[in-house]
Amino acid sequence: MRYKRMPIEVESPEEIGYGIIRRNLAESSLRDKTLKELSIPLEGVTLCYGEHRGYGPLRAEIALQGDGLSAAQVLVTTGAAGALFIIATALLKKGDHLIVIRPNYATNLETPKAIGADITYIDLVFEENFRLDPDEIAAALRPETRLISLTVPHNPTGVMISYEVMKALISLAERWGCYILFDETYRDLSMGETLPVAASLSSKAVSVSSLSKAYGVPGLRLGWLITQDTELYNLFLAAKEQMGICGSVIDEYLGHALLKNRAAQLEHNKLFLEKRVDLVCAWVLREPLISWVPPAGGVVCMPRIALSDKQMDAFYQYLMDDHQTYLAPGHWFDMPRQFFRLGFGWPTDAELKSGLESISEVAHRLVS
Repeated sequence: MRYKRMPIEVESPEEIGYGIIRRNLAESSLRDKTLKELSIPLEGVTLCYGEHRGYGPLRAEIALQGDGLSAAQVLVTTGAAGALFIIATALLKKGDHLIVIRPNYATNLETPKAIGADITYIDLVFEENFRLDPDEIAAALRPETRLISLTVPHNPTGVMISYEVMKALISLAERWGCYILFDETYRDLSMGETLPVAASLSSKAVSVSSLSKAYGVPGLRLGWLITQDTELYNLFLAAKEQMGICGSVIDEYLGHALLKNRAAQLEHNKLFLEKRVDLVCAWVLREPLISWVPPAGGVVCMPRIALSDKQMDAFYQYLMDDHQTYLAPGHWFDMPRQFFRLGFGWPTDAELKSGLESISEVAHRLVS
């Protein structure tokens, strides 16, 4: 493994310092909750080694999200990032072929690179509304393809695929004998149709998710993967045990308590996000230098700004120096410099509104 730090981590708000960022529009989750807000007592939790597969009641609660799934098919991991790392390192070796939708969450891009895998990228195009075409994936498949990797709803654009496209992609994996990874981290924040848990539809589909984004608790470091393939599950379990044996019993206890109240939380979160999307949409409509594809899920979108490559460095510099406004630049996702990921779920209303106005002010300053 040839590890290299990912730009999304090197330049993350945690690394830059929350103390110097006043308007944080780079975050990809809902605003972080405190333990007091959760109101979940922890006095009875024994700090022992946890179950290797994850806390049984938690796995059972996760399994309820997909028709016909069982707790035995759920493996709890250290965040979705832990699940993605397990899948990549367990399934791929140097030279193995995989297909990755791009842009994508950075781990889905960088871990296969570190392994030395042979990667075919399927690039989503802004002018086509970031639409995913199954025929492009079909054309890229080879007899030696091991994995197809995508995010649904898509990170970082927020676009969705239909149920028909999901079924078509799974059928491709079944016909070619490869696995297909659905990173479903934003599934609980779908604004329209909520797709099934992909792993419930086929033994060739592997689902990954977490509590970080939709529930505002990334500090719990609690994610999971789901597969119906028993042999594959045991391979993933072996990888997890060699990495860390088990997860945090505190995280898993809290996660179970959160998921038991899932329906009420998600109803509130979706109403909140509808208002936020409306707010961003109104800004885009009155801002001639910004264009976008409206998101259909999650808490992020990927606008494009009408500035030159040369102007983009100054754009980010002025945003931070003069407005303490922070965005996620396109290079975090192997995207052109004119794109940035805009997180609209984490900031307060005041921070989001003033952050958007800061973007406009700096952009017009550069073109005037």
